[in-house]
Amino acid sequence: PILASAHGSGCIRLWSIQGNLMKELLPFSKDPSGPLTVLCTDVSTKLLLAGSKEGYVICWNIASFLEDPQNKKKQVKEKLCWRAHNTEVVDLFHEEEKNVVVTASIDGSVRIWHAESGYYFGYFGQSRKFELSDTSRLILPSDVNNFTAIIKEESKPMEKKVEYPLMLDKDK
Repeated sequence: PILASAHGSGCIRLWSIQGNLMKELLPFSKDPSGPLTVLCTDVSTKLLLAGSKEGYVICWNIASFLEDPQNKKKQVKEKLCWRAHNTEVVDLFHEEEKNVVVTASIDGSVRIWHAESGYYFGYFGQSRKFELSDTSRLILPSDVNNFTAIIKEESKPMEKKVEYPLMLDKDK
């Protein structure tokens, strides 16, 4: 068993039941997700989802790490990050059978998303039916300006890249 904790710094810490820190995760998306407010996993505990104060949802693949947490080669990989709301995400869950993520925000909206792509299906209370099989049309909620879903490559281990725009020129 592993315990996951979300923090105001935007990181997630994975702990053993004995209280030992096993792993620390930081979101790697371009957009700052802000402090994390909610965590959940899918039923099979392959995915770890987090919601943030800035309205983002971040998804990590934790299956290989949980198979052998002591093996340092087993990585936790960020799979997907998208802007779900314009305000704080206060609750979320993953429904495996339909492959959707349901998010709730402080603004009172409850929205449904495709779990693999971050595609927006709609909100509870809308007049039309949810078309969970149609991911060909890109629809956005009215308060989200642009589609910011970032799908990470499953095969690459996640490393935070730091850019150094200033270079030392010894000749000058």
